[in-house]
Amino acid sequence: MVRLEKRLNPNRTVAMLTPLLAVLLTMLAGGIMFALLGNDPFEAIRVIFWDPLFAEPFASYSRPQLLVKAGPLILIAIGLSIGFRAGIWNIGAEGQYIMGAICGAAAGLAFYPSESPLIFPLMVLFGGLGGWAWAMIPAVLKVRFGTNEILVSLMLVYVAENILAMVSTGVLRNPEGMGFPGSRNLGHWDAASNPELIEGTGMHWGVALSLVVVIATYVMMTRHIRGFHVRLAGEAPRAARFAGVNPTRIVIFCLGLAGALAGLAGLFEVSGPAGQITIDFASGYGFTAIIVAFLGRLHPVGILLAGLLMALTYIGGELAQLLLGVPAAAIQLFQGMLLFFLLAMDVFTNYRVRFGTTKVTA
Repeated sequence: MVRLEKRLNPNRTVAMLTPLLAVLLTMLAGGIMFALLGNDPFEAIRVIFWDPLFAEPFASYSRPQLLVKAGPLILIAIGLSIGFRAGIWNIGAEGQYIMGAICGAAAGLAFYPSESPLIFPLMVLFGGLGGWAWAMIPAVLKVRFGTNEILVSLMLVYVAENILAMVSTGVLRNPEGMGFPGSRNLGHWDAASNPELIEGTGMHWGVALSLVVVIATYVMMTRHIRGFHVRLAGEAPRAARFAGVNPTRIVIFCLGLAGALAGLAGLFEVSGPAGQITIDFASGYGFTAIIVAFLGRLHPVGILLAGLLMALTYIGGELAQLLLGVPAAAIQLFQGMLLFFLLAMDVFTNYRVRFGTTKVTA
């Protein structure tokens, strides 16, 4: 038989290198996949990882897009990572992202066509509240009835997607849009738009906030009592209870923070790059952020780097579809390989594989 035996002292150096090894294995397995699809594997890997940054004329457009794509991934992943470290598994950030975008956009469109400078801050407030409120559903159900937050948060994603379709064709539909589903374009309305802060960089308010959140989370997790409680709840739940850590507060805090950050990511996306609420607004950022969180080892700085890497695969994947005809599904599979190999490397870092039979004694 084959069994896993836990290592008493896992190698910390190997554990730190597992994200890099996972990326290399993803490139190798992805190259094989691209070859089976009839593409040159070396060219495909080059187009995904090199051309968006260094090959003109693509790089001049792609480099600013790196921050645009990375911003929401980092914001969502930071929120998820705090919960994951506490043993709270919020898998429904995509729904919180959608609801934040809907609530934020609705708050702004309620005052159209006003040019008040208070409109965008109001949208930010309602975007965060929308994501927070959606995350409170699994939080309250968990602390009140003991439900599984994984299932509840995941199922709420599909509810949010149906609400998105409903408002896109109903209450938020552009009355001047010739009957097409979708809201007014917020990018064409100065009071509600989220433009670049520095022209040509892709830096907008959402990206700036993601950098602030990375720093704030690092400080909280390493210097603040709240971060200690979160880590203790995840690493030693019984010790946390003896230390006076309230599990209900931890659940509410972690899910609420993750939902608020996901909602803000949705608001900054709908008021910036996306520009409007549409049926197709859901981008999968909430699910991809799970990969980013684990690829970054649930550490704020690691998540920052992992978010940039994942954003590069988004941009490079689109370029590979355009230049090489690689199917979109293959790019999604390529991204999924990152999480698969990362989890596999974690298993082999923390466990030994043993072969043979075990003796059963009476």
